[in-house]
Amino acid sequence: MSEISEIVDAIGLLCPLPVLKLRKRLKSLQQGVILQLLADDPAAVIDVPHFCSESGHTLVQITEADGHQIYLVRKGD
Repeated sequence: MSEISEIVDAIGLLCPLPVLKLRKRLKSLQQGVILQLLADDPAAVIDVPHFCSESGHTLVQITEADGHQIYLVRKGD
């Protein structure tokens, strides 16, 4: 796996803010870059995978950590 180049901390934010922060940050990154999103919104487990599939990004991994989730997203086209 490639190195994580960006971290977006959306802990404490509720839907749709985690996905909006993710989308905004991905816009300025080059294709193939991996971004890490930290979120504790229960809706994010549905919203982030849906956003990735609709936007052409790859959800590489979701892990649980200390009351929040860590999403690894590879920027697509």
